[in-house]
Amino acid sequence: MNTDLASATALAGAVADAVLRLGAAAGEVAICPPFPYLLAVAEALRVKRSGVLLGAQDVYFEGSGAFTGEVSVGMLKDCGVKVVLTGHSERRHVIGEGDELINRKTRAALDGGLMCILCIGETLAQREAGQTDAVNERQTKAGLVGVGAEHLTSGRLTIAYEPVWAIGTGKNATPGDAQDAHMKIRRVVAGMYGPEAAAAVRIQYGGSVKGSNAAELMAQPDIDGGLIGGASLKAEEFAAIVAAAKRK
Repeated sequence: MNTDLASATALAGAVADAVLRLGAAAGEVAICPPFPYLLAVAEALRVKRSGVLLGAQDVYFEGSGAFTGEVSVGMLKDCGVKVVLTGHSERRHVIGEGDELINRKTRAALDGGLMCILCIGETLAQREAGQTDAVNERQTKAGLVGVGAEHLTSGRLTIAYEPVWAIGTGKNATPGDAQDAHMKIRRVVAGMYGPEAAAAVRIQYGGSVKGSNAAELMAQPDIDGGLIGGASLKAEEFAAIVAAAKRK
């Protein structure tokens, strides 16, 4: 909730321009505006022809019915959405969504033909209690219940590790901290699906990534990209992160 209609479309256009300047170095990029601006942002991206994908910040697991205020996979696809977030840290820890609901949303997105970024990560209290690995394992396993290996190997399912304690708190995870968490998450995936799926699945990092730290983070062997928060509100900062991710 950091944009209005004018700033959302202007930002989308600026991001598209930056991606066009990067060319092949941009890799795969998506932006996820608030629901009310999806159509306007979709048009801004269409005009630029940059290849930037339109994403959504959330989805509901039912296809239709009396679910006032919710947005279905079909509705998102009608707006041109290609990718959706599930289990974002704010959905978990501010809105109060649990593992079962997040799993149902994840499966609905994938079954409906969307790409899905499943977000996991521990709070500061959980980290200080030594529960980082246990929380990440629980959320990964719960989020992937009923998800076929083909979604991981095809790139349709991405995992994003968001250490909640490193988002807007002034505390920072070191590249080593991030790599350790990513490596262990990949091991969990290997235990569920085998080494091929574990090697293929993208695991993004989402803990206060900026242009100044992106290259070092993306150089880590198990970090495959970024889920960007505040830095994505500045097109050139976001472009610097995109460039760092592709240089890996």
